[in-house]
Amino acid sequence: MTTIPNHTSHPIALKDATVTDQFWASRQELVRTQVIPYQWDALNDNVPGAAPSYCMHNFKAAAAQNAEHRKEGKAFVPPKYTFRGFEALPDDPKHPDPDKFYGFVFQDTDFSKWIEAVGYSLTHHPDAELEATADAAIDIVCAAQLDNGYLDTYYILNGMDRHFTNLKDHHELYCFGHLTEGAIAYYQATGKRKLLDAACRFADYIDSRFGTATGKLHGYPGHEIAEMALVKLAETTGEQRYADLAEYFVRQRGQQPLYFELEDRRRAQEDGRNYEPREQNYAYYQADKPIMEQKEALGHAVRAAYFYAGAADVARLTGDPDLLASCERLWRNIVDRKLYITGGIGATHMGESFSFDYDLPNDTAYSESCAAIALAFFARRMLEIQPKSEYADVMESALYNTTLAGMALDGKSFFYVNPLEVVPEACHRDERKAHVKPVRQKWFGCACCPPNIARIVEDVQQYAYTIGDDAATLYVHLYMGGAVHARLSGADVNLDVDCDMPWSGKGSVTVNFGAVHVSGESAETAESKKSKESGKSEDATFTIALRLPAWAGGETASDAIAVRGRFDIARTVRDGYLYLTGAWHDGDVIDFDFPMPVHMVAANPLVREDAGKVAFVRGPLAYCAEGVDNGENLHLLHADTARIAADPSCVSVDHIVFHAGAAGQDEKGLGEVDAVDMPMTTLTIPAWREMESGAPTSALYHDWRPVERKATKATLIPYFAWANRGETEMTVFLRG
Repeated sequence: MTTIPNHTSHPIALKDATVTDQFWASRQELVRTQVIPYQWDALNDNVPGAAPSYCMHNFKAAAAQNAEHRKEGKAFVPPKYTFRGFEALPDDPKHPDPDKFYGFVFQDTDFSKWIEAVGYSLTHHPDAELEATADAAIDIVCAAQLDNGYLDTYYILNGMDRHFTNLKDHHELYCFGHLTEGAIAYYQATGKRKLLDAACRFADYIDSRFGTATGKLHGYPGHEIAEMALVKLAETTGEQRYADLAEYFVRQRGQQPLYFELEDRRRAQEDGRNYEPREQNYAYYQADKPIMEQKEALGHAVRAAYFYAGAADVARLTGDPDLLASCERLWRNIVDRKLYITGGIGATHMGESFSFDYDLPNDTAYSESCAAIALAFFARRMLEIQPKSEYADVMESALYNTTLAGMALDGKSFFYVNPLEVVPEACHRDERKAHVKPVRQKWFGCACCPPNIARIVEDVQQYAYTIGDDAATLYVHLYMGGAVHARLSGADVNLDVDCDMPWSGKGSVTVNFGAVHVSGESAETAESKKSKESGKSEDATFTIALRLPAWAGGETASDAIAVRGRFDIARTVRDGYLYLTGAWHDGDVIDFDFPMPVHMVAANPLVREDAGKVAFVRGPLAYCAEGVDNGENLHLLHADTARIAADPSCVSVDHIVFHAGAAGQDEKGLGEVDAVDMPMTTLTIPAWREMESGAPTSALYHDWRPVERKATKATLIPYFAWANRGETEMTVFLRG
């Protein structure tokens, strides 16, 4: 049984941490000013040229049906279930039926992720107009909820007589999970409970229906996220039963008899079909065996990482060493055999899934934006259990590379798929690469990625800090300029962080005591805090644990950290963190100056696609070459690896202002990027191009002859910035 501890290692409360550095603050401003308003228009189908969401349409239709039910009472005849496909679209797109459900079965989550991003935004940037819009949307959503607490418009509108009968594919519990996470974020930002109470009623209904007891459903989510959400709901409300339900979902998954198989057999019988076991792949759902028996990350990458994150949450609450060992085993399989250098996961578009070990193709990579975000969720939860720098290293890579690559620098277009090599002609003409887009899209009918990016960018400070079990240790996992407030050893401690990550490894942490004024708090509360500060502590004993990044040399990077003027602060290095312990004084400063060398990286020889190739990494950033800077046919461009290995200083690190901007390719503005200037670090490396030796020939094949090498230089830009200057070739790995 799970137990909600009085204190566990968990992220700092969102209101107690802010981001001020130009890099992340500018990303958050884009989300606040561009993505959140744009997404609201998308939810209401008001974006010309974009695929409609139908999200708010569905909630309004369900609310109207509920109103009709209340009016007619017992005379009301509810709809009988009719399957209309995984995605239901109107016969006449310009005139959808106001009473029908449209979109994907999980379309409700468009709202849930939007409201979560809104909550995070309002925490630090109060906006009365946005809050009023959100409150009105919440009123519509809550009006769609049934009296028993159920809230999923797909079944409310299509027929409740079949709800919870296709858990494998119909996403009801997934919708619940996102609704709950959005409700919690909005409650924590505003103190308003309406949506949170709706989520609790939905959770109560689910709890009444699922479990091992006789008469209950022995199932679990088809698309995981409810596990994480229930743990968060338990810790928000203090209700133990929500944590117990999360544990049930984690432990029940994959138990014999397989619940999804029972569902499939029953549905086949009802439809008059024969059940075909060979056609089923329950590993795709991480449901072929219990998690304790799973040794390899398999199936849909987003589902898998969400599940592993939820399992880690339960392992933290229960202290179950076997469950933790399962999480560690699956983590090792991902990081050692299935992780792109860009922090992406999910190598194949077939099922948006993990492929076999070491299969990491660059040009057909799926590497979904949501999957990188899910990996960050998993990493953060592993950090909460046991602070090891590898978890933060991977989390940082996923955030700075694949996650940010999913959104254009102007915040107005998005990638679902994040390849590591692109030839635009192949994207347009090769069906095998049709999922790879050479430019970002305005929106998606299946719009999971853009709002997922919005919510994690607005919430990024939650990934930077955690408090240890002893309530006396503050962990710094990510280096981003800003401030954090925590209560350590009974003292109110404020850390002001100044740094210029990811461009520079230099910065400082200043220690101050006393309560901190939080954006949005009342003047009365602020004044009360101010009066208390007159008697604030002059010193307090606690620990600040700073991550030693792998890119800076790992544990040897501890030499780059010093407490200014203090020689009595104890220093201990453990699991990739430098623990600084002692009696801290108000105004103490920790200086750090991490080396940020350029790493020329080769893949494991078993990664066949990268044999003989190298990639370049500096700090947390992976770099890539674009045709804009380096010309066409990047497959003929070679890094001069011998020269670089002999003299690493021949690689130039250039601090520039990156000019983004591209014209639209069609009337819908495909590929358009507004003009944006962004400070950036690029790399210039010695390189050479293959040139045909001897007389030019137009023959498809000819006798072999050595190629001529034309010395040149290659310009590499951060991976997250690619495809912001028009359609062009791109590659992360260069031939050596």
